[in-house]
Amino acid sequence: QVQLVESGGGLVQPGGSLRLSCVASGGTFGNYWMYWYRQVPGKEREFVSRISWGGGGVFYADSVKGRFTISRDNAKKTVWQQMNSLKPEDTAVYYCAAARGVTMSPLGMDYWGKGTRVTVSS
Repeated sequence: QVQLVESGGGLVQPGGSLRLSCVASGGTFGNYWMYWYRQVPGKEREFVSRISWGGGGVFYADSVKGRFTISRDNAKKTVWQQMNSLKPEDTAVYYCAAARGVTMSPLGMDYWGKGTRVTVSS
């Protein structure tokens, strides 16, 4: 069983930056691809980014490509998402998730954190 705890959300002005963190406990962190998803009320949970077991493979949604960067440190059991040039449409609850394989569907995740809220507003 893997537990995931996100942090780093908050209120930021458009054009600003935030760094989200997700710390894992239990299980073997290096066995999992790590993902970030986000969700706004009334909409489905949306894929944002993912990173492979060793960190060498990353993939981003088109909406965040060039602005967000996902990274991980397996020794620290932590995955981060650096978010730059934030836009109001990035406002959402951001969730960290873990899966043993590669998938785009939230249904494929094995574990979820409880989320951290990001609000981009002036």
